[in-house]
Amino acid sequence: MNYSELEADILELIVAADEGSVRAFGEETVTRLVRPELLRYADEDELAEDAWAALTTARENVLTISAADLGRELSTVYDGILVDDDLDRGVLTAIQALAHWQSYLERNSRGELYELAIRSIEDVDHEVSADLGDFLATPRMAAEYERIRRLLEAQTGGGVDGRTADDA
Repeated sequence: MNYSELEADILELIVAADEGSVRAFGEETVTRLVRPELLRYADEDELAEDAWAALTTARENVLTISAADLGRELSTVYDGILVDDDLDRGVLTAIQALAHWQSYLERNSRGELYELAIRSIEDVDHEVSADLGDFLATPRMAAEYERIRRLLEAQTGGGVDGRTADDA
């Protein structure tokens, strides 16, 4: 499966999944993308002290924090970025994941969960350097795809009314 096919398949899965499956997928994926080990190579000088505190609060409370509170924490993070175009990959991944999750919580847009899925695929790709011609050739990439598929297919039934990922 090439990358374009993978993207299209993930979009179809998100559109077709029922609300419970979509939510479970989102929760598991955002939790995966804000895990502490992603920040292991981050330089303390990349963010101001209050930005690190806000990022930590957002990460540690990602499943219980409200959309409004998460938005405030993200605003503090954005205001406290001290580097230009050189943010650590793990920090960037966590910030992007939190932003997509905050937007999902606010608008209930499945498009944001599609973005989380793509960030998760990119996270694995960074670790294993997937083959663009056969994106699922490595065991870790295949496992990540199966995790996404399993969560989104847990209960089917949504998406039959012609909705797109952004409509939901």
